[in-house]
Amino acid sequence: MKQLESKEAGKAATESVNNPPDSETVSRTEPGLSAVITQGLTKKFGHFIAVNHVSLDVKYGEIFGFLGPNGAGKTTTILMLVTLITPSEGSAQVASHDIVDEPGRVREAIGYVSQDIAVDEYLTGRENLLVEGHLHHLKGAALDRSIDEVLQTVGMREWANELVANYSGGMRRRLDIAGGLVHRPQILFLDEPTLGLDPQTRSAIWEYIRRLNQQGLTIFLTTHYLDEADALCGRVAIMDQGEIKALDSPENLKRSLGKDLVEILLHPTPPELRARFCEAVQELPNVAQSQRQDSKLVLRVTNVEHVIPEIFRISSSMGVGIDSISSKHPSLDDVFLALTGKALREERGDSWTARRTLERSRRART
Repeated sequence: MKQLESKEAGKAATESVNNPPDSETVSRTEPGLSAVITQGLTKKFGHFIAVNHVSLDVKYGEIFGFLGPNGAGKTTTILMLVTLITPSEGSAQVASHDIVDEPGRVREAIGYVSQDIAVDEYLTGRENLLVEGHLHHLKGAALDRSIDEVLQTVGMREWANELVANYSGGMRRRLDIAGGLVHRPQILFLDEPTLGLDPQTRSAIWEYIRRLNQQGLTIFLTTHYLDEADALCGRVAIMDQGEIKALDSPENLKRSLGKDLVEILLHPTPPELRARFCEAVQELPNVAQSQRQDSKLVLRVTNVEHVIPEIFRISSSMGVGIDSISSKHPSLDDVFLALTGKALREERGDSWTARRTLERSRRART
């Protein structure tokens, strides 16, 4: 298996470059039209509100991202949109079909890849895709052609006849994504597609997602990885506690803060002197906000080039040593912090919340 893992990443990339995917691998639709529309979409489990009046308009051709911690309501929203659970309130249309009144038509138009990899390790890669194709009523030469195309798209053609038990985690995830493409959907729902993967494999999955989108596939992506949303998504909805807190492009969301971040770590200093230094820095005209914790001072500033020299001037005049000082532009984590009062990285949990939601959905259908 180790030999298979070591060879697959480089050879898959070469295969995708030398053999570009067939243009019919995905179903093309006109950009600018609405692929997913929700109005007041809500899901309650007893007294608990998992999704609270979510309204979205996702256009064809987008990579649209749901960014938020586990438990924010992202997976529950997707489960409603892919018709696995029904909403408590509100409405939604996917590919122009109502998720409650026309679930069969919705399922024909979408592919869904859950965060739990759903492939059978006792079958080969090709056999897994044959099963997926049969579930979508595909057969014969049309199914064989579609399987060849999606295997090529995700760089798995060489290992199609290998047992999945011998696949690495990244190969299994790519096969899982291929399963969501066999019937050539208009919209692909990806729920935490790189959860638990190593950085190199995550980067490879990102590249496949970009290529699928370039072919015309609309992608609805949930993630709690900031870099993933920033790298892939044209627009991002930041979700927390079942509600949409903001929706815009990653760049516009970061730009909305309008201020750079300056972090100062002070040399051990008597508390009274440290307090006077912090007060003097906070009074600088370009300092908009400040947060102090022990020897660390974090500032939001409007003109970092002018503020940093002033900070050193104050430290020199007061005899306060600075161990380090750094500045950076706002990140999506800073946006999340500003909107919710907590850092997204502090809110990452395990997959228990998502599994609980899936279990609830299974009980709801019985």
